Formats: sequence, C-alpha cells, structure tokens
Amino acid sequence: MVDEFGAVGTGEVVGDFDRGPAREPRPPRPWWWALGGAVLASAVWAGALYLYPVDDRKPDTHGYRLNEDPCPTVRLKALGEAISPREPTSGVEPELLNDPALDRVRCFLSLRAMSWKGAKKPVKSRWHTGYSVRITVALHKRTDPAAEFEAMRGVTESVTTGDEVKVEKVPNLGDSAYLLSQDSGSAELRVLEGGAVFALGLDAYTTYDGDGSEPPSGDGPDVSDLSPYQSAMISDMRDLMKSLRR
Repeated sequence: MVDEFGAVGTGEVVGDFDRGPAREPRPPRPWWWALGGAVLASAVWAGALYLYPVDDRKPDTHGYRLNEDPCPTVRLKALGEAISPREPTSGVEPELLNDPALDRVRCFLSLRAMSWKGAKKPVKSRWHTGYSVRITVALHKRTDPAAEFEAMRGVTESVTTGDEVKVEKVPNLGDSAYLLSQDSGSAELRVLEGGAVFALGLDAYTTYDGDGSEPPSGDGPDVSDLSPYQSAMISDMRDLMKSLRR
C-alpha cells in the first residue's frame, strides 16, 4: 500500500525536489519581542475602544415600576365596554420576576363569556364566546431591548400557529408600537418605550353547551375578526402604562 496514490507513511519523505541545503537552527527570539507584540496589541485595542467606545449606558425605564404584582389592578375598561367585563379573579397565577437586570410580570385575565345571539333559530343559543387577555410588562434595566423588539415584531405568542401574522405600526404610542393580528381570532399590541416593553394580547374562543351532544354544523359564531377591538386595546394599553409610571 506504500505505492498507492495519497498513501504516505509516517515520517516518509515524498521526494527530494523540495529539499534545500541544510540550515543551522535559528536561535530563539528574545522575550522582549513577545512583550513588544503584546504592548502593540494592547495599544491597538485601546485605540479601537477610543474610536468605537462600548455603550454601557443603562436604558431609560421612564419611571415605570414593578415593585408589586399589578395584575389585580388592571381594569381593561375599554375592552370591558366593547366586549364584556373582566372576571373578578383569574384562573392562572401571575408570573412576577424582580431582578437587578430585569423586572417582568405576566398577567392572564378573562373576559366574561356571553351567549351568542346570532343563531338562526329564535331560541337561546348554546354557543358562548369568551375572550382571554394576556399582559406582559418587562423593564430592562441593563440592556437596551430596542433591537430585540424590532426583530420580534412579526412573531406572536398566540397558541394558534400556522396563520399569517399581519403587522401594523401604531403611531403616537411609546417609542415604537406594533399591532399583530391573525385570522384565527388573535391580536396582540406591543409597545416599546426606552427600556420598558409592554404587550397586550387578546384571544377569542367559543364553547358549546350541548349536554354532551355534538354542536350543529355551521351554527357557531365567527370570532376570527378582532379589528373592532383594536382601539379598545390601544386605550387599555395607555391606561396600563399610565398606572405603572410613578
């Protein structure tokens, strides 16, 4: 196998055409040469920091505070008038985080389900429509969330996946604000103001009270369009932001 193409044994010499005259081994370079290279590299690094300084400024949270759980005090006044009042208690416990780098809270609220009056027959419908609201507030105290906010503007946390997400910019709300919506009955309003990031999501769902029987086909309510509630979401977002500013 020694004569095969590409087979070179350990320590073998392939040919003498690249062998030059024997040379004396070079003496080791003095230690001050390495030291000089390190000093030069440090000088270049210092110059780079001078030309391109690292931005270590903390983001401005604009006076927003999360010293305690704000979920019980969220009113949802506009959505309550447009859809239905919120439930007095929530079935999901809030998630609250207080850290030197980040304060974050998530609230899960419910709007009272109502009977649907759009049934074809003049009898009380067994269809019920409900709405769930999720609120997230994150106060970034060490790093600026602006780049991440823009990168995630088309990504939704809705349980419904696969549907196209429509993104609309909302003017005159924080530093930047987007409204995300899906045809499956989901919408989310996101706001960035300095180091503070707010999100208010609205999801619609239907239930059928048929005592175990299958719901009639084609008789259920259509909850895919949440555009009539967009202005209410914006109004409640402004109210939420105002309540968290001290």
